[in-house]
Amino acid sequence: MTDAAGAVADAGAEAYPRIVAALIRVTGDWTLAEDCAQEALAAALERWPRDGVPGNPGGWLMTVARNRALDVLRRAAVERRKLRELALLTDPEQPRPTGGDVVDDRLRLIFTCCHPALALEARVALTLRTVAGVPAADIARAFLVTESTMTRRLTRAKTRIAAAGVPYRVPTGPALVERLPGVLAVLYLLFTRGYEADGEPAFATEAVRLARLLHTLMPEQPEVAGLLALFLLHHSRRAARRDADGNLLTLEQQDRSRWDRRAVAEGVALLEGAGDGPYALQARIAACHATAPTAADTDWPTIARCYDQLARLRPTPVVRLNRAVAHGYAYGPRSGLDLLAEARAGGALDGYPPALAAEAELTVRLGDPVRGAALFRAAAEAVRSEPERRALLRRAAELSGA
Repeated sequence: MTDAAGAVADAGAEAYPRIVAALIRVTGDWTLAEDCAQEALAAALERWPRDGVPGNPGGWLMTVARNRALDVLRRAAVERRKLRELALLTDPEQPRPTGGDVVDDRLRLIFTCCHPALALEARVALTLRTVAGVPAADIARAFLVTESTMTRRLTRAKTRIAAAGVPYRVPTGPALVERLPGVLAVLYLLFTRGYEADGEPAFATEAVRLARLLHTLMPEQPEVAGLLALFLLHHSRRAARRDADGNLLTLEQQDRSRWDRRAVAEGVALLEGAGDGPYALQARIAACHATAPTAADTDWPTIARCYDQLARLRPTPVVRLNRAVAHGYAYGPRSGLDLLAEARAGGALDGYPPALAAEAELTVRLGDPVRGAALFRAAAEAVRSEPERRALLRRAAELSGA
């Protein structure tokens, strides 16, 4: 029973967004698509423990969802063309054509979710729910609202799309360029959700895949190349981010022989045409880390200059925090602490665990390990991620000699 339930969970995480996207493309009905996908998962939970897990779980789920949609459409007497198209849907793993006009249901779905008719918060939430299959409860926690509130917001967003007649397609011409920043922001959030300490790795992999498709569609857009490069350079370290016990490792602690050098090479090559936009600058910073043979060889002055540029483009508190850290390594801890104090002006970073950890490390490098350990413990108390909490406490214990 447990193995079958786990198989349903695994297959659902991968296949659910594909099924929903495919059914929306054919039927144009968001609610029908999500209901049929959910019913397929419920059927799997009932049948797989009894009959065994099928050889192609994703294909099985697609078939069940498709058949359920066919039943509903037949009863509703929907036009014959939609029925013929829907009947052709089979295994969601089958490749689709990717010529000059990229054909991918989820890419279409992302552009639909990111339509300017929706507020930015609604675009992000709808994409997380529909494209990435993130449960409404998880999205609600991220937005600091209740699950019922988030469910209502998602319903309103889908209703708004239907009422506005938003087409289910990748836009062309000027509309494509106008819509691009919103799509890039959503992909960035998807990757971040998968790459964070307690995130779901499949989200990061999915973000890389969708970024590749977008780069194929828009090879002339430098920030698309920059975003894909950023993803690849970070994702190249995924196998080395934890030790054998599952503890997080810093860049200095990681075994660099385990980094994916093919991904690093691809990311660096993409930077040649990526320009100096916000995503490209972040990718150049990641490249400085990824190409350094050891932590001691890291080109911190170049990283600091990239953060200087990034802070001019996006002077957010987090960017200014990272700039302070880079300057601390490039030009000495006092320089970093001074910039950190500036970034904290106004209280934007009060209680923010990475700010406390950054101050702790810079304080240690300035020669005060006792205060550094106390700051690491304060960061551990404030952080929500258990892996990060353990890493911060481990660093504090090292400094305390425990």
